Amino acid sequence: MKFAIFGNTYQAKKSSHAENLFRLLAQHQAQLCVCREFYNFLTSDLHLNIPPAELFDGDDFRADMVISIGGDGTFLKAARRVGRKQIPILGINTGRLGFLADVSPEEMEVTFEEIQAGRYSVEERSVLQLICNDRNLQESPYALNEIAVLKRDSSSMISIRTAINGAYLNTYQADGLVIATPTGSTAYSLSVGGPIIVPHSNTIAITPVAPHSLNVRPIVIRDDWEITLDVESRSHNFLVAIDGRSETCKETTQLTIRRADYSVKVVKRFNHIFFDTLRSKMMWGADGRR
Repeated sequence: MKFAIFGNTYQAKKSSHAENLFRLLAQHQAQLCVCREFYNFLTSDLHLNIPPAELFDGDDFRADMVISIGGDGTFLKAARRVGRKQIPILGINTGRLGFLADVSPEEMEVTFEEIQAGRYSVEERSVLQLICNDRNLQESPYALNEIAVLKRDSSSMISIRTAINGAYLNTYQADGLVIATPTGSTAYSLSVGGPIIVPHSNTIAITPVAPHSLNVRPIVIRDDWEITLDVESRSHNFLVAIDGRSETCKETTQLTIRRADYSVKVVKRFNHIFFDTLRSKMMWGADGRR
């Protein structure tokens, strides 16, 4: 089995987990190819004893499975590189919360034993696509988590005229608007008051950021519907963030958001249950009182 490995390049104190990962893969006689930036970080910057491996740049790789070691941000970067390749991605969490990367470093050994035995599942997660006439945004217009339309740091709130399948929904006067997949419902969308959506529910959540009217609430729609946004701003520009990668757009830019024509495959342990993860990560039922 051949693995392609991605990792973050800014958490030196957690590099021991990467050493363990390479050791475990060597024990299982796995074929490896490693993102060149990550490999150079481990060997040149941290001087770790990492065995020689096939290196690749960008999305120029082939593998049976992708391993992302880091947090959910690293997982999103890996998913962007995988794109339409339909290679399943396993997330090993050395970050903080970790809804996508939910295998802990302590679980790596048993997880790879399960993978070698074929005891794992693959979940397909929907992806959003942004369509507009901005060249920078069209270089990478796909989001596994969310597409957010936001005001600039120094500007006042923006007005976002929103239509669904051509039918007018509302004009949001707010700091922004977050359009999230079920996967992204536990990310930025959740932090601004959006609903938690179970994966595979075939829906999209639309959640305003700090709306001017307290009557404005999130809404959940079908993911085969098309969203059109027209933005007005006193500064005549605004930000569009696609899974955290932001670009400035002119006020005249119309945005269309729809479900992409491909999905991202996520590797889960065989006994994985979303509600268990939810209780654990959200600390539901935990009582911190003494």
